[in-house]
Amino acid sequence: MQGKAEKGKFVAAMVIFGTIGLLVKHIGLPSSVIALCRGIIGTLFLLVQMRVRGARFHGGAIGKNLPYLLLSGGALGFNWILLFESYRYTSVAVSTLCYYLAPILVILLSPVVTHEPLTLKKGLCVAAALGGMVGLSGVLQGGAFRSGQGTGILLGLAAAVLYAAIVLLNKRIQGLPALEKTILQLGISAMVLLPYCLVTVRFSGLILSARPAVLLLVAGVVHTGLAYALYFDALGAIPSQTAAIFSYIDPVVAVLTSALLLREPMPPSVGLSAVLILGAAVVSEVQLPVKGRK
Repeated sequence: MQGKAEKGKFVAAMVIFGTIGLLVKHIGLPSSVIALCRGIIGTLFLLVQMRVRGARFHGGAIGKNLPYLLLSGGALGFNWILLFESYRYTSVAVSTLCYYLAPILVILLSPVVTHEPLTLKKGLCVAAALGGMVGLSGVLQGGAFRSGQGTGILLGLAAAVLYAAIVLLNKRIQGLPALEKTILQLGISAMVLLPYCLVTVRFSGLILSARPAVLLLVAGVVHTGLAYALYFDALGAIPSQTAAIFSYIDPVVAVLTSALLLREPMPPSVGLSAVLILGAAVVSEVQLPVKGRK
């Protein structure tokens, strides 16, 4: 029963993450401001969670990992900016599929960064995902990177690069509990984004009405704080392979949200690309049983 409850929390977190595009599309503020507010509100929410649990920060471990925490926190903030900007130029489905090329990028970089071998299976998954990317770009229809669609795709791919960097940097972080690590990375992302926003955004010209303000609060509390709390509550209690496979509920929900709620166009090429990209990412996570092991 406990296992089912933890899986339910993980699935709930993935569904929440998958609907962030629905909110961002209707907030109407610069992407950097949305990312900044998400970082601040999410950090405060998780700090309250940490206080309720009676947990404390591990100062020594933080000091040892500080360079990786700073790099990953900064990458997280700008990763959000790029993804949210991508939503403005193309559909949530296309943006999310570009973003979820990140696991494929990790596979390509792992032989150099973490010295993990590139197996035949992973190589085939990379090829399938790249085929899906070709479908998204419109090359086969003779309309590659037309108008804003191309800008949205490039922004989504840039977000994927930062997402892959965050994954690889987190593999270097040792001795920090997952919740504590996330609080630090969210807090650092907010600290990095604050001066960026002060320089690039004219706050006096921003108008925040009631509806966008509520959506912004929801993005910070529900889609950041609550979602991460559910995610980390479940993460330590379910098998890592189950977590890896379940994580692809996020892009599936995003694609469905794009088509059903936002009514964004969903040509057959996007559907085929979704199968190739997400299928390749899932298969790359699956560990086949080895004979003689139980």
